[in-house]
Amino acid sequence: MSQRIDYTKVSPNGAKALGGVYGYVSQSGLDARLVDLVYLRVSQINGCAYCLDMHTRDLIKKGVSIEKLALLQAWREAGALFDAREQAALAWAESVTQVAQTGVPDDDFRAAASVFSEKELVDLTFAIGLMNAYNRLAISFRNTPEAARVAEA
Repeated sequence: MSQRIDYTKVSPNGAKALGGVYGYVSQSGLDARLVDLVYLRVSQINGCAYCLDMHTRDLIKKGVSIEKLALLQAWREAGALFDAREQAALAWAESVTQVAQTGVPDDDFRAAASVFSEKELVDLTFAIGLMNAYNRLAISFRNTPEAARVAEA
């Protein structure tokens, strides 16, 4: 697979704008590991190999266990491996990412709002939207995952 377009070079201002949202989310006060788990879950839903590779590496560097990474797709069945905030964030991420199917129902909102403050929930939703945008760019323009580049070398 070869990259179709390097969108960061073709539209540096657009890439910089997304980077600004990324920077905001990073300093928003949300736990960095929680945000990276959400980024990884959104990327799993969207099937973005580039982002799956990157966020898995980020979570490993942050000390997240291999068990948690392995069971992220089935987090609802993983018992106490995921705490209440992680479960709420992952459920919200799934509902928001699949908005065309879910419509983000009131029950999903109430569940997330019972765990997160209004600001946290808005910031978490910015993170989810951002990752969906990055997934669409990476998939559309065929960003090559680091693991694939290494394997080809």
